[in-house]
Amino acid sequence: MRLLSFLLLLVTATALQANPDFWRHEWPETDFSRTSVENWAEILSGGPPKDGIPALDDPQFIAVRDETRIGKREPVITVEIGGQQPRAYPIRYLMWHEIVNDSVGDVPIAVTYCPLCNSAITFDRRTRRGVLSFGVSGKLRHSDMVMYDRETQSWWQQALGEAIVGELTGTQLGMLPSWMESWQQFTARNPDGLVMAEPAYNRSYGRNPYRGYDSSRRPFLYSGEMPPHGIHPLERVVRVGDRAWPLTRLAQAGEVNEAGVRISWVAGQASALDSGQISKGRDVGSIRVRDSQGRDVVHDVMFAFAFHAFWPDGIWMTGN
Repeated sequence: MRLLSFLLLLVTATALQANPDFWRHEWPETDFSRTSVENWAEILSGGPPKDGIPALDDPQFIAVRDETRIGKREPVITVEIGGQQPRAYPIRYLMWHEIVNDSVGDVPIAVTYCPLCNSAITFDRRTRRGVLSFGVSGKLRHSDMVMYDRETQSWWQQALGEAIVGELTGTQLGMLPSWMESWQQFTARNPDGLVMAEPAYNRSYGRNPYRGYDSSRRPFLYSGEMPPHGIHPLERVVRVGDRAWPLTRLAQAGEVNEAGVRISWVAGQASALDSGQISKGRDVGSIRVRDSQGRDVVHDVMFAFAFHAFWPDGIWMTGN
């Protein structure tokens, strides 16, 4: 009887969340009549409410030589724009904040990280509506973070960089080349670079609250199809456009030249989603993606299930 009652409550809660009327009290300024979402049941609460995961704005930076907290193998997101000093955004901070609204020179950017998809993407915040700033909605779709902009309260799919609910539905953010690498790799190449300083929040920076997640059998809050070709749903893949290269293949090959890009892999980066301490995570290596002229290419290193969810007709570069 208790199990039946629990299942009834679960079904009722899911049905309520599948109806945007359920969210209007929390999002009175969001235009739910405009959306590209066909099935509202795909959008679920991840647990925290709106801004329960606080995005960061205009962070402080310190010189690489003054940073003492970050472990050598800890991952950072590297951003290099227009001759400005290279910047490192440590995952130890993004794990707890997920979005950083910043500016590099005259380019307003949003550095984003979704732990549940391992998706790290840097966006240009300039749009036809002006420069936007982003927060964390607390919602997930296919286990991927749903962001929102503070100017119109529209909802955005982080993996796609596209507005999916609200006034700006259909608007696409420009993606900028950035990549994840180890702190040691960043500092070796950029001894005069900058690193985001520790935010003034009471958080366990350096700890992984998703311990063992990337070894789990199934993704969190995901009910879609699993990847084809026997690829584990939580295997990392390198996405370039609508193509995905399994990281296991790249680690074995070291370098692959295909589809107009050169993808290289080197050891030395800890998984942020393995051990309870990020610095102790197993080695998953670092990726760089360049074109035929050696220029960095926009890409993402995400979990295979997320690629399949958002690019169901995508091309799997398995090498077979």
